[in-house]
Amino acid sequence: MTKGAIFDLDGVLLDSMGIWNDLGARYLRSRGLRPEPGLNEILFSMSMEQGAEYLHTHYPLAQSAAEIEAGIETMLRDFYYNEVPAKPGAAALLAALAAKGIPMAAATSSPRGHVTHALQRLGLLGYFAQIFTTGEVGVSKHEPTIYLLAAQALGSAPGETTVFEDSLYALKTAKAAGFYTVGVYDADGESDQAGLKAAADLYVKELGEAAGRW
Repeated sequence: MTKGAIFDLDGVLLDSMGIWNDLGARYLRSRGLRPEPGLNEILFSMSMEQGAEYLHTHYPLAQSAAEIEAGIETMLRDFYYNEVPAKPGAAALLAALAAKGIPMAAATSSPRGHVTHALQRLGLLGYFAQIFTTGEVGVSKHEPTIYLLAAQALGSAPGETTVFEDSLYALKTAKAAGFYTVGVYDADGESDQAGLKAAADLYVKELGEAAGRW
């Protein structure tokens, strides 16, 4: 029986993965420049700093690499604060869990300020007892630390706690630590959907599919 639920945010509750995949191109378009074909793939494995340096080197931008990075960060912040929508079924799923008295926490790799403002604007923040970020925890989701801390805050053991993830590596981390896992499809997220489906205890194309499970 589930006594606690932990949600990743980007790609699970927030329809935000598209912005992460399009940051460099979006910045260039805002400056009146046309991105080269395949730019998103080029920048995918780079840090924000490396990506800004790439744009500075390869495009006729008046801004320095540091100014480009700051501009991208501002653009990302504005997206979370003002634009990002909830995934379909997110509110209904959270309401269903809350109605059954199941406490919830968030475990995210995004900055706290970004996701807190997004959740608040969407009317979802009140469902969460606590929000944990990998930046504050100090380790990525390649380690189970963030999930274990969240479960502890909820007062539930891993085997009594459900983790919702759209990323295969993160879901595998949670599952290896003993959590029940739900793999969530996102069109702009995990490329290996077959792997995600195989690894998850439950796989859903839409969050509404999970609402009646608890």
